[in-house]
Amino acid sequence: MLRNQHAGGAELKIPLEARVPDRFLLYVPLDGVAYRCEVRWRRNDRVGVQFTGTEPKPKLHYG
Repeated sequence: MLRNQHAGGAELKIPLEARVPDRFLLYVPLDGVAYRCEVRWRRNDRVGVQFTGTEPKPKLHYG
């Protein structure tokens, strides 16, 4: 779940058992944009990410 999104990044709420890589692509359907992300912090079921750039909607996205 995407929380507290701002121009430079966001906070993500994830299941405790989920593994999140240090760098990944996050597609946000409401924005129609894929953000390149780098993890800045991790706390329990929360992950803080910094946006490092954008890309068009991934071709394999189902939405």
